[in-house]
Amino acid sequence: MLRTADFRRAVGRFATGVTVLTTVADGRHLGMTANSFVSVSLDPLLVLASIRRDARFHGPLMASGVWGVSVLAEDMAETSRCFAKRAYDQPGDMFAGWEHSIGPETGVVLFDGALSVFECRTVTTHPGGDHTLVLGEVVSFAQPRDDVGPLVFYDGRYLDPVGADTGGTEARRETDGSRS
Repeated sequence: MLRTADFRRAVGRFATGVTVLTTVADGRHLGMTANSFVSVSLDPLLVLASIRRDARFHGPLMASGVWGVSVLAEDMAETSRCFAKRAYDQPGDMFAGWEHSIGPETGVVLFDGALSVFECRTVTTHPGGDHTLVLGEVVSFAQPRDDVGPLVFYDGRYLDPVGADTGGTEARRETDGSRS
């Protein structure tokens, strides 16, 4: 018999990057930590995020049709932790104290310290069990930082940035150009 807890542990063995997804609904900026984000297409530029249907972020995202993705840097673990909590219960602006800007195309929050940021417009959604798969067209993107590596989540914790980098940034750049 397949058990949910065992499945969760098994898929947790797949290392992922960490993002904060954002949206704006009824004038309120909202965000949620997510590691279920993937590039889908280069023509047109499409990405996909998977959102739990019972997440408080789900309804506002479905209603707004616009969203942002901030790919977190290795020095942004506290950002990830904060937006993984139920920040919606806190009064006021959930982004107060976090360096961010507002995306010019969609009006969503994008984190200034992120490795990459994307502004998206929802193209379509698909039910996926207890999640909704949200396919978005990228209408704007930027790479604010290249001075650090990614925040990586594995087996229920963040990986040590030093331990996660086996070849170093320069080694990766050298091999990228030599592939045939």
